[in-house]
Amino acid sequence: MATEQSKTYLAFDFGAESGRAVLGRLHAGTLAIDEIHRFPNDPVRYGESLHWDMPRLWFELRAALSSVDAADLTALGVDTWGVDYALVGENGELLQNPYHYRDPRNVAAMEDVLRLIPKEELYGITGIQLMSINTINQLYATQMHTPRLLESANRFLMLPDLFNYWLTKNAVCEITNATTTQLVNPRTRTWATALFDRLGLPSRLAAPIVEPGSTVGTVVPEIARSHNGKPTPVVACGSHDTASAVAAITARDDTAFISSGTWSLVGIEIDAPIITPTALKLNFSNEGGVNRTTRLLKNVMGLWMLQGCRRSWSGKGDTFGYDELMETARHQTAFRHLVDPDEASFVHPDDMPAAIDRFCRRTGQPEPEGHGAYTRAVLESLALKYRLVIDNLEHLLDRRITTIRIIGGGSRNRLLNQFTADATGRTVIAGPAEATALGNIAVQMIATGAAGSLAEARAIVERSFPTDTFEPESSDKWNRQLPRFQQLCELTYA
Repeated sequence: MATEQSKTYLAFDFGAESGRAVLGRLHAGTLAIDEIHRFPNDPVRYGESLHWDMPRLWFELRAALSSVDAADLTALGVDTWGVDYALVGENGELLQNPYHYRDPRNVAAMEDVLRLIPKEELYGITGIQLMSINTINQLYATQMHTPRLLESANRFLMLPDLFNYWLTKNAVCEITNATTTQLVNPRTRTWATALFDRLGLPSRLAAPIVEPGSTVGTVVPEIARSHNGKPTPVVACGSHDTASAVAAITARDDTAFISSGTWSLVGIEIDAPIITPTALKLNFSNEGGVNRTTRLLKNVMGLWMLQGCRRSWSGKGDTFGYDELMETARHQTAFRHLVDPDEASFVHPDDMPAAIDRFCRRTGQPEPEGHGAYTRAVLESLALKYRLVIDNLEHLLDRRITTIRIIGGGSRNRLLNQFTADATGRTVIAGPAEATALGNIAVQMIATGAAGSLAEARAIVERSFPTDTFEPESSDKWNRQLPRFQQLCELTYA
């Protein structure tokens, strides 16, 4: 049973490819974790629309919760990816499976939103990177295509808030995920209700905003009965998965972070938003962080491209593990094929290798030959993109960044870690790979008094989980490729 010396926490971490439940045990100032349940997160397509299967994810959450002895559970928290939302009716029912952020309707909606609210004004209010996937564009698309759905809704909730609502019957929006809507004022950390009005969106749907570490409520009796009946507290962690990942480490001053997974979030933790014309030009986001901090960051496509290649190859009968691909890529010719990971054609192609081929042909490069060549092209391109973003981050901050913390599942990719050190010319510290679950648990520890501060919680994580260090090698070779890569990126935007 949990005591003052031993506490047990449950972190639900939903990613764009899979979800898992992670049990954390804090004893004598050291944290240990155990993954007790993992499940796929496969989107579903209805006609031309792409959605998330929320009933299935809710079933998996309930299954994991039922497997835990509630008598030993101090608290639980839920984090997911950002930008996607759910509409619920007055009795808490889901009105529609939430749209997937890669649904094509968002692109046209963003164009309409920017006609109504110029990008300079929108950024000046929200400080959020202009991307078609942002919730503001998704909600506007719903208003245009299915207005009666919005009229029928009682609340719109970000996805972790939906799970918290189903667990506790209390509807709130946690700030770190709320800022990804592009409908929040990051200075006041409140809803920018004037934006709702300008777009004809009903601001009444927005639930009250809460900070990480708030207790949303306790697990309702009908769910609690399935795991021994204890009314377990549900804590609003940094419910955006990147916010939780950054909560697990220190990435301030001269240290930046890359939260590496399907997306790569490249940025730094600061005390207040930076909302300037330069930040708009460089398209950086000011997302809410834990402990009233700001995550100044930029979204990069991440390992989505490599995941897409593996899906295409698997569909043709060629199945490759990541270790096998990395070893093959290591022996390929360097810098033969470079692509811009953020080019629109890579967002959701039917065939990722074919999309890479088209990019190479369009930019006068040979097409990759073999799985190793595609893999190396993706990794080298990502590392060079990180270099551009880190250089721009230094420009915004007006100070030198000397160290990069790579966290998340992508931190296990030793070849990409070394490429990142080489391309950026900076020391890379990789790990922990489980940063998101650890940051989720860290906020729960603060909320329940097991850690007195964010610094203390981070210190517990730091001494409990080892990291790897990668020093730059042959950076001069990467520096020579940078102008070429910049030109390729400029060509795609032109």
